[in-house]
Amino acid sequence: MTDCLPFERGSRPDSPREIHTQDVIVRIVEGFSGNVRMVMDYSPRFDYGHIVPWFTRQGGAIEAVGGPDALRLAADVPLTLEPGGATADFVVKEGESLGFIARYHPSHVHGIHMSTETCDELVDRTDKFWRGWADMSHYTGEYRNEVLRSLLTLKALTYSPTGGIVAAATTSLPESIGGVRNWDYRYCWLRDATFTLDVLLDHGYTSEAREWRDWLHTAVAGDPDDLQIMYGVMGERRLVELELDWLAGYEGSKPVRVGNAAVDQFQLDVHGEVMDSMHSARRAGIPTPPEAWELEMEIIEHVCAHWDEPDEGIWEVRSGPQHFVHSKVMAWVALDRAVHAVETYGHDGPVDRWKETQRQIKDEIMARGVGRKGTCFVRAFGAEEMDASLLVLPMVGFIDANEPIMQNTIEVIQAELMSADGLVRRYDSENVPDGLPPGEGMFLLCSFWLVDCLVLLGRRAEAQEIFERLLRLCNDVGLLAEQYDPHLGRQVGNFPQAFSHVALATSALFLSDSSGNVKGRGH
Repeated sequence: MTDCLPFERGSRPDSPREIHTQDVIVRIVEGFSGNVRMVMDYSPRFDYGHIVPWFTRQGGAIEAVGGPDALRLAADVPLTLEPGGATADFVVKEGESLGFIARYHPSHVHGIHMSTETCDELVDRTDKFWRGWADMSHYTGEYRNEVLRSLLTLKALTYSPTGGIVAAATTSLPESIGGVRNWDYRYCWLRDATFTLDVLLDHGYTSEAREWRDWLHTAVAGDPDDLQIMYGVMGERRLVELELDWLAGYEGSKPVRVGNAAVDQFQLDVHGEVMDSMHSARRAGIPTPPEAWELEMEIIEHVCAHWDEPDEGIWEVRSGPQHFVHSKVMAWVALDRAVHAVETYGHDGPVDRWKETQRQIKDEIMARGVGRKGTCFVRAFGAEEMDASLLVLPMVGFIDANEPIMQNTIEVIQAELMSADGLVRRYDSENVPDGLPPGEGMFLLCSFWLVDCLVLLGRRAEAQEIFERLLRLCNDVGLLAEQYDPHLGRQVGNFPQAFSHVALATSALFLSDSSGNVKGRGH
């Protein structure tokens, strides 16, 4: 059985704006040997299962209409109209290929055109598109198949008309089965998108960076104080979080949520990640137009005015703002990249003032973000708990991994947040209040971060062992969710997760660096 989301004619893998997907899903059932009886069930529900549509026969097709939405199914086999849907009972013979096409359209649009292209033609064109895009990758190192699968996944999470990149394709897949940590990830987090752009640039995909920058400029236009951490794929700002109480949730994990209240949080680190992405684009030879630099300057001035305020941090805690060390470091990163833009790439800006603010931030981190009797970095100012986001510090150029305080930080995270098989949790949710009941899986992004840090420390064999353990967690088509539950032996959280695939491709680059002198971002 083959499922396909087809592209329209003329879609070009080398030009994001020329990519046009159809509101169609194709399914092909092929018979390899013998005769196999099959049953097809067609019972779509609109508005998250709230609307049971009205089903009618339209020629040889079955159309489901409910409110503003309609979905028409055509097939190579007879379709039987039944209450609440349609079915097909058929036999697939050896050498036979039978196709099904479901096409969405607004219910007020009548006379919908059904393409005369066969299912095989649609699949072939789409297959050629993806192979063409994959062939553009510069990556030739070890784990190429796994890296390409991750890159393809990241591209598939991109909304081609605008360049917006979503964090995941799903909502409310739980971080703990039966729990309440169920979030809607179908939005463009600036943090996730910048991570995605960094890794695409690392592998030679520069046009996506231009498209994302254009999307960013449009989405965040206005007062920099109104910068959000996330937007809709077309730049939407109002992402009100709602609970759908008529749904039971995935394996009983309630509530099911649409929208995300984190949109109203202050997350200081996002500004650093955006500036780091712009820095990566410049390093890749992508010019910065005047209007883009004006936006960056506004972001920097916002950081200068607010870096000393507490925030909700990278993990979007719902227990109130704190002075998270990772957030302060990323504020430092924002200033660092702005200074580089002036001194290395010739942009204008008050570089001396920026350098002074950068120095103040670093001094504050070294004075208040160090604990355990001065031996390692800690989660937040005045805290003693660890946080896996601290693994980012050497990768963004804040500190060398071999500095004793950073090396100790890595080792303490291994001792306190890592499981016996090398998987890492974000923090200890049992003992660190975050506004939610404790309990979640091992965070795959953090596990890959550990791989990168171990490479920076020269512990490549250890890093490779953990990396290959992570690869074995991929499902049968090479996809990763947000987290992994070692007790249940299964992936958990939203799926597929951009963070996880960004980290996989990045760690492969670290491990494949034959010089042994791989550096983190910002160098």
